[in-house]
Amino acid sequence: MTTDQPIIRLQNTNSRRREEFEPLDPKRVGIYLCGPTVYDRAHLGNARPVLVFDVLYRLLRQAYGAEHVVYVRNFTDVDDKINARAAEAGREIGDITAETIRWYHDDMDALGALRPNHEPRATDFIGAMVDMINELILRGNAYEAEGHVLFAVDSYDAYGALSGRSLDDMIAGSRVEVAPYKRNPMDFVLWKPSGAGQPGWDSPWGVGRPGWHIECSAMSRALLGPAFDIHGGGNDLLFPHHENEIAQSCCADPEAGFATYWLHNEMLQVEGKKMSKSLGNFFTVRDLLDEGISGEVIRLVMLGTHYGKPMDWTAKKRDDADATLRRWYGILAGHGFGPALIKALKADGQWEPDAEFLGVLANDLNTPGAIARLHVLAKGKTPAQLAGFAHGLDLLGLVPDWADLPRLAGGEGGAQVDDAIAQRIDALLDTRAKARASKDWDMADRVRDILTAAGVVVTDVGGQASWAAGPEFDAAALVDL
Repeated sequence: MTTDQPIIRLQNTNSRRREEFEPLDPKRVGIYLCGPTVYDRAHLGNARPVLVFDVLYRLLRQAYGAEHVVYVRNFTDVDDKINARAAEAGREIGDITAETIRWYHDDMDALGALRPNHEPRATDFIGAMVDMINELILRGNAYEAEGHVLFAVDSYDAYGALSGRSLDDMIAGSRVEVAPYKRNPMDFVLWKPSGAGQPGWDSPWGVGRPGWHIECSAMSRALLGPAFDIHGGGNDLLFPHHENEIAQSCCADPEAGFATYWLHNEMLQVEGKKMSKSLGNFFTVRDLLDEGISGEVIRLVMLGTHYGKPMDWTAKKRDDADATLRRWYGILAGHGFGPALIKALKADGQWEPDAEFLGVLANDLNTPGAIARLHVLAKGKTPAQLAGFAHGLDLLGLVPDWADLPRLAGGEGGAQVDDAIAQRIDALLDTRAKARASKDWDMADRVRDILTAAGVVVTDVGGQASWAAGPEFDAAALVDL
């Protein structure tokens, strides 16, 4: 079986349209994700852009070859929040940033996120930032004032195009720093002086440190070039960060165009409410992992909502994802899936993605639709029929270790069932589906009650039902209709 390269379509924030992806160079597809400011643990909302771009990275590698995709995600390791944390803790800034980067790697690795090709630290690119700032001054797009260097917003006519805001709207809706040395209230800092106890580097404007926005412009330029394919992050970065990046980069390299496609994910809620410490619903990725919630469960819950929509983390979604994964892992383990079988499938040319699964996923990273297709593919009866299902799980990053499937399938919280019992449950679900289609709600309710009494957890996604045996599963309760 062979699968043609999928047509990838992405919702481009810059054009506000879903566009067919056409890389500048298919042999070197470049993507950049704004990474964390490293002073504390990553909270659950921080994980969403990482998982969105991880799926994008995996899809691009599938389409163009792993060797032809360059993924950059930075670490901001110079920032006033870091300075404040160091002063509060009485520790060296370098110790805090190194520790936080280690935490970040541990947590994102646990979520199955592949490491990017490059993970630049801002402090390693200070020279590139100084050079870029100098260029902007020479071009008339920036000016020095009282030890600061500021970008002159009115020197870039397209400012506001990405976020779709006018200058008046941006001033009214943002926290604009009022300073006497600014020519325009919207002008933003490229370089600022450092005082005693603050990190600083020599520059033509005195000892100082970069502003936040110039960091990503300089690092993306150094690692991907002045023009590359995809840039993005959470929609909280749309303005001012990404708007400012575009202004800087397009003025420094007017003929390049910076990023062709912009992707922004929506924010995360918890049980229908904004995550905040004041509401007591704020938690980090590590908090969930320490509670025994696996990275794969967190990942499946997150991917169950399209990145362009607000994502609501709930206990029910968590439990459903756990049951679904145990069911899926049990199916694959029962058919002998592991490194040896996958090697054999590859040798026979059968380790290929399912064309429909890939087409759905390629349509603006439609992860909910791709997961719904996995529910259908999970009904295969032989390893060859299940190869597309297994490949899809792998492509979505939902199998941490193929050699570990038996443990993943049979861990605490679930029960294993034999083929005969599984067929009875499948038959009940088929009866329920037919009853729903014919609006025979009494029959649908009878089936539901039988499955509930037996401890069968049913998950409905995209019109497809999957099931898993819960911790109190009782096969004897599967009475005949």
